[in-house]
Amino acid sequence: MSETSPHQIIGRFAPSPTGCLHTGSLVAAVGSYLMAKRAGGRWLLRIDDLDAPRQVAGMDDDIMRTLESFGLFWDGQVARQSRHLDHYRQAFDLLRHKDLLYPCGCSRKEIALAASAPHPDDDCVPYSGSCRTGMKAGAVVRSWRIRVPEDEVCFRDLRRGHICQNLADVCGDFAVRRAECDYLYQLAVVVDDALAGVTQVVRGDDLLSSTPRQIYLLRMLGMPQPEYCHLPLLAGPDGAKLSKRDNLISQQPGSLKGQEGQLLLAVLRFLGQNPPAELAGSECQDILGWGIACFDTALLPAQGGVLQVQ
Repeated sequence: MSETSPHQIIGRFAPSPTGCLHTGSLVAAVGSYLMAKRAGGRWLLRIDDLDAPRQVAGMDDDIMRTLESFGLFWDGQVARQSRHLDHYRQAFDLLRHKDLLYPCGCSRKEIALAASAPHPDDDCVPYSGSCRTGMKAGAVVRSWRIRVPEDEVCFRDLRRGHICQNLADVCGDFAVRRAECDYLYQLAVVVDDALAGVTQVVRGDDLLSSTPRQIYLLRMLGMPQPEYCHLPLLAGPDGAKLSKRDNLISQQPGSLKGQEGQLLLAVLRFLGQNPPAELAGSECQDILGWGIACFDTALLPAQGGVLQVQ
């Protein structure tokens, strides 16, 4: 794992190359960048490219050029999940050696039908534990699951405060690998962050519910736990959460029409900050410079809302 000072803040931004960045991603990028830089730390970029079928050719480059157009320059080399497969395998083998994993032959449909409660608004349908003591005769391995305890997993979020979740109730034994070779997000992301020495994870509220699963994996793998801050989510005019197809931004000519600074100021205001009026019309580097000097996590709003571009 990466050798870093225990007191050094190392943040990161980890987009998936499945399409252009959208304004919600920009909020996460700006928030993570300014929180790391405000603390005198480093800001890393990782391309989360495990889900190959959903990737769009050239999007990784488009994402990087778009970040640069906002003055969001990362430290060091760009990491890629596709280069970490050996590390995922090692983590998987360690969990299996600890007898924490078991094969599961249940399909998604079977899990959904067996769920005793409505699943939360994320990627997790509560798993009943059907295969915990062994798969039924003739079943084919569809995934590998980690055993979770009945105890609560708790952590302090820098914006939301004290958060607790009982994994057994919310998601049950969750999958860390699909079939024989495809490692899944929850395992990959904790290994990725540990490899890079990440000490601060800043991302959207939509990922808050998966954080206890990741903390549990970190503990079982003996990896250090970063601090977390989950930012408010952007909403559309009707109040609904923006989808990944909404408000796309790109470095491609004409997409932003030279309005990067205005959009950056709007993001700062959305995050509860109060950039001075004289920054209107300024270059992104000057706006970010103000953010590095003045960003205050205590001002982060309790609720999300609509991005107001002036």
